[in-house]
Parts: sequence; C-alpha cells; structure tokens
Amino acid sequence: MTLPAQSFGHRQSAHCESGVMSALLTHHGCSLSEPMAFGLSASLAFAYLPVIKLAGQPLISYRMPPGSIRRGLSKRIGFRMKTERFRHAAEGTRRLDALLDQGQPVGIQASAFWLPYFPPEMRFHFNAHNLLVVGRENGNYWVSDPVFETMHMCAQKDLEKARFTGGALAPQGLLYYPVVPPLSIDYPKAVREAVIRNMRIMTAAPLPVLGLHGIRYLGRNIMARERRDTPHRLRLFLAHVIRMQEEIGTGGAGFRFLYACFLQEAGELLHNDLLLDASDRMTQTGDLWREFALHASKMSKEREPMDTALLNRLLRACAEQEQSVWRRLKDL
Repeated sequence: MTLPAQSFGHRQSAHCESGVMSALLTHHGCSLSEPMAFGLSASLAFAYLPVIKLAGQPLISYRMPPGSIRRGLSKRIGFRMKTERFRHAAEGTRRLDALLDQGQPVGIQASAFWLPYFPPEMRFHFNAHNLLVVGRENGNYWVSDPVFETMHMCAQKDLEKARFTGGALAPQGLLYYPVVPPLSIDYPKAVREAVIRNMRIMTAAPLPVLGLHGIRYLGRNIMARERRDTPHRLRLFLAHVIRMQEEIGTGGAGFRFLYACFLQEAGELLHNDLLLDASDRMTQTGDLWREFALHASKMSKEREPMDTALLNRLLRACAEQEQSVWRRLKDL
C-alpha cells in the first residue's frame, strides 16, 4: 500500500480524543480545529471521586469521561458515528482491516502502555488513549497518534495487545468512524447549546464532588488530609493530584486553555465580544491552576514547606475564577 501520509493529514494536538475527532472530521471534508471539537462537545468538567480509585488514589478528572467528546460532538453538530466493540482480538483485527481496505481511517481506543512507539518514560497503564489507524502495510499499521509529531508504524500483535488489554476502562477493541460526516455546521446554534450544556455541568452539578463544588471540596480535603495522614502519604496524594492534572489526558490547566481557545475561536467566528471576554477569563483560570500545580509539586517533593491552607486558597481562587467565566457566559 502507499504511504498513508499521501492521503491523510496527520496533526499533533493537545489531547488525544479531541485531536482524533478534529483530524477525522477534517479528513472527511468538515474542517474543525481541536479547540472547536472539544468546546462543541461540552466536555470541560471537574470531578473529585474518592470512592473510585486509580492506583490506590482517588480519581480526579478535569473533563467528561472517555467517549464524551465523540458522543457530544456527534450530537451537537449532527452526524452519525458508528462504534463497535469485540469479544475476540481476531474478530476486531479483521474488522479493522476491512475498514482500512475500504479507505476509512478508524479511531480506536487503546492502552498507552502497550503501544511500542511510546517512549518508556511516557508509558503507563491508561486504557482510554485514543488514536487513528489510517492504513496497513505488510502486517503492520500506520498510526496517526495525536500525541506525536509524526505518524508511526505499529505491528499487528502490539496493536492487538493495546486494543484488547484488561483492567479499568478496558477498550474491548473499540473502534469508531463517521457513517455520515457533517456537510456544514450551524455555529451560532451549536456554540450556544454547547456553552449552556457546559455551564450546567460546572455550576449545577447535583453532587458536592462535581463541578465548581468539587474544586472547593478538593481544597478542603487536602487540608483534612494533613490532619489525618502522615506527611509521606500527604506528599504522595499531592503528587497524584498533580499527575492527574498535568500529565494524564492533558490535565486541568491544559483543558482550561483548550476551552479558552474554543471561546476565542467561536467569538471571532461569530463576532461576539462576550465570548472573547470569557476566553480571557478562562485563560486566567488556567494560569491559576498552573500556580496551584507549581506549589503542590514543590510541597510533594519537599522543596517548599507544606502549606495546605495555601493550596486550599489557590483551589478556591480557581473555582471563583471559573465561576466568573460562567457568570459571563450566562448572558449568551
């Protein structure tokens, strides 16, 4: 087969799922930036879930669950997305090969740990990594992974292992592709609906561990842990918080900057000063999250005295700044 780069435009992105959807729809003639894909799916969120453990630590998420970008974008701009899962690796491989032979780039979910082109220092057991398979050649697959600058070749056995590994969020060979790609997008309607949906996610969540309430709850919980945990366990917890924020799935500040880019692009497209102002405010939110990460990481490494009250104040500032964004967008 010919090199797929001749027919597929690989693009590096900030986040895997939004990058895959942006590249996939653009390939089918609906040019869509990654920030627009993320924003229109209304996937910005926050959740601190102590009852769900990840490597023994509470789950902390700064976006909606895996698959939400794919589903939300499909709903918002109106196109059909086909998703398939498989019980057996051989069955999943046959289906992937058939779609590729039809000239269809295919989005898949896989474990980042088992993808051989990941450098060893970047590998960890995360089963919800998204990437595109765009061609096959001599028993190997051409992979367009939005994390990397260029495409990679991946052996069939490695891709099967990554697609059919077990554990939390097991992919089960998940693949997806648009059945009927969108011909055009009604941006005024789509942007308004997406912003309102995201505003409800962040400001009207029914549980105290979600949205803006969840950000404040995390701050209080950090202070409480100082009273009940050993210094070593507290440092481990802070390291976990920062890893979830800055490394896994782009992270809290990264998603805030991505959403700010969406608001800016939408504001310029629709000539809407309200959206542009909200974009500036969301950028400031991302800066505050990064300030929190800086102090928390130094405290976890004992390079700065432990001050959980400061961390609580910074998280409350993040929540207040995000609330100012949604107050502004309420007038949309």
